[in-house]
Amino acid sequence: MSLDPYKIKRTLNTPKGPLSYWSLNELKETGFNIDSLPFSIRILLENALRNFDDFAITKEHIETLANWTPAPSDKDIPFKPARVLMQDFTGVPAVVDIASLRAEAVRKGKNPNNINPLIPVDLVIDHSVQVDYFGTNYSYQKNVDLEYERNGERYQFLKWAQKAFDNFSVVPPGMGICHQVNLEYLAQGVISRDGNVFPDTLVGTDSHTPMVNGIGVVGWGVGGIEAEAAILGQPIYFILPEVVGLKLTGTLPLGTTATDMVLTITQLLRKHGVVGKFVEVFGNGLDNLTVPDRATISNMSPEFGCTVTYFPIDARTLDYMAKTNRSTDQIQLVEEYAKANMLWRTGEDKIKYSSVVELDLATVEPTVAGPKRPQDKILVREFKQKFGEILQDAHGREYIPIDKREEGRWYEEGGSQPSEPKTETEAEIEYETKVKNGLKTVVVKLNNEKFALYDGSIVIAAITSCTNTSNPSVMLGAGLVAKKARERGLDVKPWVKTSLAPGSKVVTDYLKSAGLLEDLEALRFHVVGYGCTSCIGNSGPLPKHIANAVEENDLIVSSVLSGNRNFEARVHPQVKMNYLMSPMLVVAYALAGRVDVDLLNEPLGYDPNLEPVYLKDIWPSNDEISEVMRKVLSPADFEKSYGEIFEGDDQWKNLNVPQDEVYQWSEESTYIKEAPFFDGLSEMVSDSKDILGAKVLLKLGDSITTDHISPAGSFNEHSPAGKYLIERGVDRKQFNSYGSRRGNDEVMVRGTFANVRIKNQLATKEGGYTTHIPSGEEMSVYDASKKYREEETPLIVLVGKEYGSGSSRDWAAKGTTLLGIKAVLAESYERIHRSNLVGMGVLPLQYLPGENADFLKLTGKETFSILGISDGLSTLKTLQVEAIKEDREKVNFQVICRLDSAIEVEYYKNGGILHYVLRDFLKK
Repeated sequence: MSLDPYKIKRTLNTPKGPLSYWSLNELKETGFNIDSLPFSIRILLENALRNFDDFAITKEHIETLANWTPAPSDKDIPFKPARVLMQDFTGVPAVVDIASLRAEAVRKGKNPNNINPLIPVDLVIDHSVQVDYFGTNYSYQKNVDLEYERNGERYQFLKWAQKAFDNFSVVPPGMGICHQVNLEYLAQGVISRDGNVFPDTLVGTDSHTPMVNGIGVVGWGVGGIEAEAAILGQPIYFILPEVVGLKLTGTLPLGTTATDMVLTITQLLRKHGVVGKFVEVFGNGLDNLTVPDRATISNMSPEFGCTVTYFPIDARTLDYMAKTNRSTDQIQLVEEYAKANMLWRTGEDKIKYSSVVELDLATVEPTVAGPKRPQDKILVREFKQKFGEILQDAHGREYIPIDKREEGRWYEEGGSQPSEPKTETEAEIEYETKVKNGLKTVVVKLNNEKFALYDGSIVIAAITSCTNTSNPSVMLGAGLVAKKARERGLDVKPWVKTSLAPGSKVVTDYLKSAGLLEDLEALRFHVVGYGCTSCIGNSGPLPKHIANAVEENDLIVSSVLSGNRNFEARVHPQVKMNYLMSPMLVVAYALAGRVDVDLLNEPLGYDPNLEPVYLKDIWPSNDEISEVMRKVLSPADFEKSYGEIFEGDDQWKNLNVPQDEVYQWSEESTYIKEAPFFDGLSEMVSDSKDILGAKVLLKLGDSITTDHISPAGSFNEHSPAGKYLIERGVDRKQFNSYGSRRGNDEVMVRGTFANVRIKNQLATKEGGYTTHIPSGEEMSVYDASKKYREEETPLIVLVGKEYGSGSSRDWAAKGTTLLGIKAVLAESYERIHRSNLVGMGVLPLQYLPGENADFLKLTGKETFSILGISDGLSTLKTLQVEAIKEDREKVNFQVICRLDSAIEVEYYKNGGILHYVLRDFLKK
């Protein structure tokens, strides 16, 4: 069989010797209009040409890509990434699955070593460190010690996998955030392997994988399920995407940041509608954006809703590669290959896009986003007014400006009053609560300090997340804000929990070199760890006196963070308002201590002489930032940090791991259990059947995120997951988080739909509750699912628009199937979660346009039958639904079965993608 059906394979002489490549220029000569294709489509086309085998990847696939047009298509295409990126929250369950496949292979008499990653996998441990300690020079070490104490078993498991599997590398804890490590080190732009040269591409088990699009690498987030299939050699299939052109012109105004820009773009693209589409950036505005600026934009692709936000390779790309210590030979290879194979940024005027969205960068203003969605943009100049409106609309409380409250401005602006010195060893805490027009004021007396907390008080200020910590301009800018604030005698308010969590050690090095880490630490922004921290929900507990004041008085407090996600209950379960912003604004708002302040016109605070200090007084100029960057950024910092990236600290080195090829599961473990999905899997596929007599487990509204479905944060002893651990002798202090327990299906199924803010219309209480319809009894979602299982009743979920938005979280699908849910009926889906549902054998159904549960007058108490499955499934088939109400009235309607490709039909028939892969392996 020919592997070059169009005879376009050519040789490129490179610094690494002669390498073969599949030439798009030569394909163009055969009659295809390659010049009109977006660069991202060209990369998918090259991928199909190179991986052509006339079985999984056919000439039809190639010509579908080569003939791409701006119009929507229903044709599916294959993609085989060059590598896979993982983080530990999603990586542990993926490794558990592969280890479980090995275990099942042994039970069936097969060689377990035949189940191995077929492409390189890099797993970066970055999601587990929590901010238990802050504001001190010992915070980092104590947080790391706790991280190992909580996660030692998980880390031993990952270290075992590194030894047991081929092509599997682990970046130990404390080295950085996976996407920043990817951008600064792992991504090569172009890969040379087995005598061939081709574009660096990847999928990652984290939704922010597209960050690497900023360096010219096509990659996106997938669920762990899809990633596992790719690791085991399966192509990823998806519908040929539309490509939206994002045209950037002009230059950012003075006083604005890349964060302001990306939050502006988030709202712009959400309004345009880019879910499931590619976005490609062009225009003269690119000339003014560094790769870190571009990566800031690409990072928030999931918040836009798109699959990728691609920046073609150009001179800026090569400049960044040089600054981050890529080798001269590698940089030359990237340039020569990109120019030889039509992947260099040129000829933009010939490219056709499905639609074009334009943004003049000169119109960007200082911006924040929140309080619970990244696309809810608020201009800083309007923030105070918007806060009052949100407080009234969302929480029913009338906003009273601070100067009209009984306490006046003393506590807020002065921060504290002295009292008698403390003599007791234990902290003394007193509270006094006052209510005026529904607005609460809680005066907190802690030892010799006294301050007031209000609705809108900031209790968490976190410089975190690869979105911003990868960008030296905003990180050094934050340091300069801190420096100038110190010079004016300002300090962070005492009720604010501060943290600095860089995405790589390079950041700490250049902050130290600039002398700015000292300034940040003076404001209690000490390094707390190298990981996602507050952005993933690992904010740690609030100080006891703050937590009590918030809990007992139902205060609507806020967090400010330089992250990319601010969904309900994600940052911290006690914090109901969460605002995204630049690291520089995080420092500024921490100084103010509240969000209901007009930063552009009101003082941040007062200096020791009671002179007002305004934001303009401490905001650095662009020239100041550029000058510091020029002085302190050096390839040597990247060489130092990444030269030891895989070594780890002494705790990592001292972890003892078993040498077995097949993992020895422990019955005593509450972290790592064999996955239940493959044990005893039959080698034959049974016929798909109609879903008959189903009950609704949950009826939900719009914008249900994967955080709602499978939360990553902490949980208490009263939750089903907490009760499970208590029964097994685990102390409450050792619960850790849902994210860290993803290697144990028993914990995770109990945590599915257990978000404390989820609102199920079948329950009277907020949180993970539902009503068991036959008995009318209200109980936890997990307990109800057990009763339904005992009654042999299949389950479905009714939901609104944008179901499954947010992180690429495979447990949102795994937990769904383990609860006994056979189908989800939604108005629309986010791409990754729909795919994950298919990958776990759950049928994603979609209402016809214009219809939903309210339109059909469905209450969720009906009995449902989904018909037409047993007749045979095909892509996007229309199925019949019969809903029988409690009074026996029938409602009949049609739905679209969202199996979007022929391979997805096969995955569903097999019970999931890994079941398909295992059966294929067993046949061989």
